[in-house]
Amino acid sequence: MKYIKYIKRTIQLTTAMASFVGLVGCTGFLDESDPSNFTVENYFTKPEHARSSVSAIYANLRNPMVSGFGGGTWMMLEFATGLAGTDLGQAVNSYYVKDLRNTSDNGYGLDYWTTYYKGIGNANLSITYIPQITMDETEKKKILGEAHFLRAFFYFNLVQMFGEIPLVTEAVSLTSEQLYPEQSTVDKVYELIVSDLKIAENSGLPWNDQSGKVNMGIIKSLMAKVYLTMAGYPLNKGAAYFDLSAKASEEVINSKQYQLFPAYADLHDPKKKNGVENIFSIQYKTQVIASNWQVAIIPYNKNISAYSDETGGIYATKDFVESYESNDLRRAEKQFFFTKYTHESDRTKEVNLGGYFLYKHFDEAAQTSTTNSDLNWSILRYADVLLMYAEAANEVSGPNQKVYDAVNAIRKRAELPNLSGLSKDQLREAIWKERWYELCYENITWFDMVRLRKAYNAGTKKFDNYVGHKFSYGPVLTERELLFPKPTSEIRNNNKLVQNKGY
Repeated sequence: MKYIKYIKRTIQLTTAMASFVGLVGCTGFLDESDPSNFTVENYFTKPEHARSSVSAIYANLRNPMVSGFGGGTWMMLEFATGLAGTDLGQAVNSYYVKDLRNTSDNGYGLDYWTTYYKGIGNANLSITYIPQITMDETEKKKILGEAHFLRAFFYFNLVQMFGEIPLVTEAVSLTSEQLYPEQSTVDKVYELIVSDLKIAENSGLPWNDQSGKVNMGIIKSLMAKVYLTMAGYPLNKGAAYFDLSAKASEEVINSKQYQLFPAYADLHDPKKKNGVENIFSIQYKTQVIASNWQVAIIPYNKNISAYSDETGGIYATKDFVESYESNDLRRAEKQFFFTKYTHESDRTKEVNLGGYFLYKHFDEAAQTSTTNSDLNWSILRYADVLLMYAEAANEVSGPNQKVYDAVNAIRKRAELPNLSGLSKDQLREAIWKERWYELCYENITWFDMVRLRKAYNAGTKKFDNYVGHKFSYGPVLTERELLFPKPTSEIRNNNKLVQNKGY
């Protein structure tokens, strides 16, 4: 496993500025050790070591967002929906996923696997060694809460993407039993996720944190999503977990810490990147760690951007955008999408882009002048929480005013009429539709498709069964696409892993 190679090579820690320090244990290699070299044994001795070790975990959120002419790992979850197109011929991993010809050699899946297991490895180091540090116990508990949350986040994504996976829960050395771990059942992985989230929930973290660190709003929001997922496929835990999801999301709503932005432009305004609607985001900082997906969301060589690389890496399919109601504000030009823009060398000249590109992620200043984006990538936002509450609460008790208030808040911003007078089944599909339209191209839709076993048909504006759903450009989903393949190299290096069905 790449994870094992990573453990053998180095244990990485990072400061808040994302600089890395290698920690290498060399027992028996030298009779004397250089005290200036950090090792696991001598690093975790000061309060600042606790903080820096947890900061290292956050760094592992970023890698999938790296984009260029080879595509970007984050695109895997969008091409798997059948709602995204690309003009980037050399990004072969994109086409393998998009055309449902994916294999276990796909670099996107390998990147998710190795990056998230590195995050888990760093979290395990913090969880194992921070308790031995002499420091303020209240602060220690909060920092450990962050570590447990982040481990839960990585495992939640991995189990949804790959199914039965290794469950590594301790700091691994060359003598650890977990160096070559067996894969665990999906149930067992979710048990750890829920346990970690409960530890985070009881850690005393505040409800909000403008720095972007884990806080109670983030914890409760992810709990709502985890419980909603557990209520559906593949665990099918049903009503009790819909209730848990509704309660967790309602806590976020009742906290009054978050609200919808008044305008969609606020979603991609770097000045508003933490707080208000943005609950949890991958953090970027211009001139330090700049957002690096901007080159992916602009059309191929249309000369509209200050960036030299215009990759046309990903855009919305025409049929999906045109399935929005005609008066839906999200469909209007420069709301969620854009079809034209000014020429880079003459901003009075307008260029027709020939498709629907993703304006909801567009950093205006970076694209037109700085080429150094300060924009965060949103993981959880308040709109998602409202829709999770609406879906879960409707499953528990059917339509009521609070359910309507939640979904209609989303529709009001889109300048659509309120929903009312629907049956439970009708409201369920109306809420699903709002999730597709509101949360599109944010690495959320494919996860919804898998937990619901449903796919939105933009032609009929109805929901098809996942297995058998035909993408607008031809390919048909089969049972194997309910999971991504485990990477070839991981199975080769750990013979305890079993490949997912169909790969």
